[in-house]
Amino acid sequence: MRWLWSGLPGQLAREKKKFIFGHIKEGARAKDFESALMWLVDCGLVHKVSRATSPKLPLMAYEDAKAFKLFLLDVGLLSVLVGLDQRVLLEENRLFSEYSGALTEQYVFQQLITIKKHKIFYWSNDRNSAEIDFILDNGMDIIPMEVKAKVNLKSKSLKVFREKYRPNLSLRASMADYVEQDGLINLPLYALNGYFTRFYNL
Repeated sequence: MRWLWSGLPGQLAREKKKFIFGHIKEGARAKDFESALMWLVDCGLVHKVSRATSPKLPLMAYEDAKAFKLFLLDVGLLSVLVGLDQRVLLEENRLFSEYSGALTEQYVFQQLITIKKHKIFYWSNDRNSAEIDFILDNGMDIIPMEVKAKVNLKSKSLKVFREKYRPNLSLRASMADYVEQDGLINLPLYALNGYFTRFYNL
C-alpha cells in the first residue's frame, strides 16, 4: 500500500496518465496491488477513473476496467505528498510548469465528483496516441472535456476526438476566459462547479 501511495504523484505527472503497476515497482503486476488499491479506493483516499473504449451511451457499457487513472482525495493532499511549497504555486515557478498539469487535472476532477449523478470516465484511442482527460454523460449526450493548466488552448487530442465523433458539445477547462465557438466551450477553472450544477440540472 505504501508503494502504491507514494507512487501516485509520479503516475499523475506522466502525459498519458493511465495507471501502470510496473511503474510502482519493477516487475509489479496488478494482482500484487489489487487489495491495496481496493482499500485506498474504499476509504476514499483515491478515486478510480476507468477508460471508456467508445464514447457512446451509456458509457458504463463501454468501460475498460483494466485501464484506469487514479486521483487523490484533493489537491492539498497531492501537494503535500509531493512536498510542494505553496510559494511555488503563487509565484508560478518555471520548475513547476510540468507538474501544474497534474494539479489542474486533479482540481477539475474534484469539481466533477461533487456531481453525484454520473460516473466519470476518460477516453483514449486504441493506439494511445490521443487521450481526452474526462468524458461526461448527462443522459442525452457524451461530452468530451479537456483540461489545460495555462491559457494555451491548443489540444491535438480534442481535435482528433471532435473530428472522429462529432459531439454536439465539447468542453475545455483552462485559465482563459469563457468562450463559446462552434460547439466548443472554454470554461474558466474558477467557474466549473457552477457550470456543472446547471449542466446536470441540480
